[in-house]
Amino acid sequence: MLRRTLGALALLAACAPPVPDPFTTGTWVDLTYAFDSTTIYWPTATPFRRTVVSAGRTPAGFYYAANDFSAAEHGGTHIDAPIHFAEGKLTVDRIPLEQFIGPAVVVDVSQRAATDPDTRVTREDLVAWEGAHGPLPDGAIVLFRTGWGARWPDRARYLGTTRTGQAAVPELHFPGLDSAAARWIVTERHVDAVGIDTPSIDYGQSTTFDSHQILFAADIPAFENVAQLERLPITGAMVIALPMKIRDGSGGPTRIVARLP
Repeated sequence: MLRRTLGALALLAACAPPVPDPFTTGTWVDLTYAFDSTTIYWPTATPFRRTVVSAGRTPAGFYYAANDFSAAEHGGTHIDAPIHFAEGKLTVDRIPLEQFIGPAVVVDVSQRAATDPDTRVTREDLVAWEGAHGPLPDGAIVLFRTGWGARWPDRARYLGTTRTGQAAVPELHFPGLDSAAARWIVTERHVDAVGIDTPSIDYGQSTTFDSHQILFAADIPAFENVAQLERLPITGAMVIALPMKIRDGSGGPTRIVARLP
């Protein structure tokens, strides 16, 4: 009897249609800006610098290339770990891998941001999104599209200023996430991470960075300067975001990719 049962199960398995492999099907999109001399950093942060160590033939006759680089943790496409604004919370190397991989949902406020660089994604935007598309799925990576990616790497248009140093900070203008929306995400839903196509999850004129504080106190990390969000559907994509594993880091450069359905 057992032999017949196993034989039947084997026959069913052989006849079943193959399960699509999510890593070999669909279209992959890179949501990451390359790091170079044009990469945008916070005005007070150390920018990306690359020093060529070798780029040529060695005395032994083979070609050898190597570089040194230095930069702040926060700049270009990167992650903000919760400890960045929440004492005692997760550092970048301690964030569970599960929070870097998940279904992507895109909340698009680009039309409003086009006429108001200080606009914020509101709780009402999130409620309206759910009214049209259903509840944010558990474990989602919620991406806020403001259209700011079209301005990269023009510092004046992307940041609102070309100045550097502390004097530039009051001149920053770009969209972000409203604190009431951040609180709603934390208290009403179970998302793994958020991301935005601007330099900060808080809008440029913020002085207290409330959305950072609220999200990070709940150990929800944020991805900033996310590229090509216009290529993602509202729902249906899968995101993988793997940061540089800096021990005790408050953030770090991150390669973010999405698989489109």
